[in-house]
Amino acid sequence: MNDRLSAEERDILDQYERGDLRSAPDIDREVEVARLAARNTFNKTKRVNLRVTERDFSLAHARAREEGIPYQTLLASVIHKYLSGRLTEKK
Repeated sequence: MNDRLSAEERDILDQYERGDLRSAPDIDREVEVARLAARNTFNKTKRVNLRVTERDFSLAHARAREEGIPYQTLLASVIHKYLSGRLTEKK
């Protein structure tokens, strides 16, 4: 199987086998983000066209890359959390 791995995948496997990898600091949050992305993959409902500034669009893409999810999923999550009252302002 190792012969089918890319160089990056081999490096990750080597790190894992050496015990160099650690869980993410907030593993519960990471798992929840992954679950949300998985749920939203098959939970297509209504299409919405939304105009945002170039800056907000770039920020959404960057944050989505950090989270490892599509930017549409990130934006849908933000809208859902806001509308359900779970999105709160930082103080």
